[in-house]
Amino acid sequence: MPVNPADRETIDRLVKERDAVILAHYYCLPEIQAVAHFVGDSLGLSQEAAKNPARVIVFCGVHFMAETASILCPEKTVLLANPEAGCPMADMVTPEDLVKRKAEEPGVPVLTYVNSSAQVKALSDICCTSANVATVLRSLPSTKVLMTPDRNLAQFAQTLVPEKEVLLWPGFCPTHHRLNLEEILELKRSHPQAEVIAHPECQPKILAEAHFIGSTSGLIKHCAQSDQGEFIILTESGVIYPLTKANPDKKFYQPRTPMICPNMKKNRVQDIISALTTMTPVIKVPEEIRRPALIAVERMLAIPRDQ
Repeated sequence: MPVNPADRETIDRLVKERDAVILAHYYCLPEIQAVAHFVGDSLGLSQEAAKNPARVIVFCGVHFMAETASILCPEKTVLLANPEAGCPMADMVTPEDLVKRKAEEPGVPVLTYVNSSAQVKALSDICCTSANVATVLRSLPSTKVLMTPDRNLAQFAQTLVPEKEVLLWPGFCPTHHRLNLEEILELKRSHPQAEVIAHPECQPKILAEAHFIGSTSGLIKHCAQSDQGEFIILTESGVIYPLTKANPDKKFYQPRTPMICPNMKKNRVQDIISALTTMTPVIKVPEEIRRPALIAVERMLAIPRDQ
């Protein structure tokens, strides 16, 4: 849906008045991506928030992403465009449950996916992204590692780093987890020339059918660099917008089962206008949580990304 010119004018005015920058995740609606100053994956956006000179960050994504921005740049005002945009996978690991599990596995380091709450990050030894999970896992001296919250990403990491024993947490992304294997096989039969690319939040049986597995930004980069003209995309449908925009001559297919994150899609243009007008809702991580969470994030940032 095209952005209303009046809305764009209002946003431009408010951005200037508030000294703000708008960040949007690849999974957001096309009109959100169109008005954002930067579009990217969760960690990349938070890193942009930290280095951008703007005093106000408007995050179009889900709650944990705005929290990560607050962790990295506490001196800035971080606004979450839609406060109802949460993450079911992040909710699958609570601080209370993690404390209990850590007691059951004394001395085992906790590796936590950035798709998690600030409180869970604060209880973790180090964080990872879907791009650098293998590098981070290899960097840990322990042969046994507890990984939260995504069991699919953890199992994928285990295949890349077989010398480690990865203890799984029973969490998952509902959007990626719902993919049906028969649909994938049907797509491959219908488009035999297409390259199958998948996000590691998919189940192992789905990843087994992929030619390339990578983070959201990694998948987009791969499609741009590949000589292939057709791709079967096994991740959230929001990536189709930047893919087709950057590669107008290439074809992209997705399964019949809607690959839609309902929380990401809650972000609307009017939410951005409301946030900038009222300067709410502010996402501010308390210092007693932010400090240990920052340690886990900074340990990750010191390690180069795989892709």
